[in-house]
Amino acid sequence: MTDHEYEHVTVESLPDAPNPTRHKKEIDEAVGTSEFGFNLIVADAGESVPWGYHYHPDHEELFYVLDGTLRIETPDGIHTVESGEAFFTPAGAPQKAVAGTDGCRLVAAGAPKDRDSAVIEEECPECGQSTDRDYRIEGDSYVLECAGCGTDVDELTPGPDG
Repeated sequence: MTDHEYEHVTVESLPDAPNPTRHKKEIDEAVGTSEFGFNLIVADAGESVPWGYHYHPDHEELFYVLDGTLRIETPDGIHTVESGEAFFTPAGAPQKAVAGTDGCRLVAAGAPKDRDSAVIEEECPECGQSTDRDYRIEGDSYVLECAGCGTDVDELTPGPDG
């Protein structure tokens, strides 16, 4: 007998977390990781993965594409990540990831987990300013609002397995 607590989950049976994609399975939450985030994301063509243009001040991200294509916009240009390829985003580096024309299935990993705050920098359709987003929880959804004028700009809902 050991002092370790092992966890084993069936990923497809996990509920979907609120997000703009078809599925987001928070594997890290299901197994109780404390040091890194680990999610399976399934996105239809054109869906944002998972926030808009954003950065994590103290958190690195690694995307590994299992199927389809992921397009990642950075200040350096557009990066196309195909099935079997990985893309690393260092802490503080802005990016926006969108599923390609055939959709995308990917693993998103990030660390350190306790520093996963995101700063979203997108134009508000109401006030026209490029602002961060605040959010509030309403039921099973996250409602994003412009940090400048307070207008609701998006709602992230759980996918069909939520």
